[in-house]
Amino acid sequence: MKPIGYWLNRTDRVITHYMNDMLEEFGLTRIAWQVLRLIDDTHEATDGELLAALEANADTATLTAAIDTVLADGWATRHAPSRLALTPDGRRRLARVAERVDAFRELSMTGISRDEYRTAVQVLERMTHNLEAVAMSGSRR
Repeated sequence: MKPIGYWLNRTDRVITHYMNDMLEEFGLTRIAWQVLRLIDDTHEATDGELLAALEANADTATLTAAIDTVLADGWATRHAPSRLALTPDGRRRLARVAERVDAFRELSMTGISRDEYRTAVQVLERMTHNLEAVAMSGSRR
């Protein structure tokens, strides 16, 4: 059996590749999709909030480029100097993209129960918290 790190990296690469290919027709990447979903979930967000929320998903330059893309392509607008919100057209287009992403999620979950998925996420979350706690304390066991 290959170690968990192998499967984490391979899974992330294949999800990113598949999503980038699927989202290309909409002018989006997986990261731009995540930016849009976060703006949609919070109704509006600052650049700083987006960067903080998605820092585990990409570096600052990639996230900033994704923000620039969703602004330039009319998905989002700035209601105030640093606050982003979806445009009416962006909200409409996002609903169409969400249908495709839902189909992707269904495909990726083939043969996996909701309980299995939930357990996998809980295990990864626990592992992350364990290692972050050690890193924060500065000790190495």
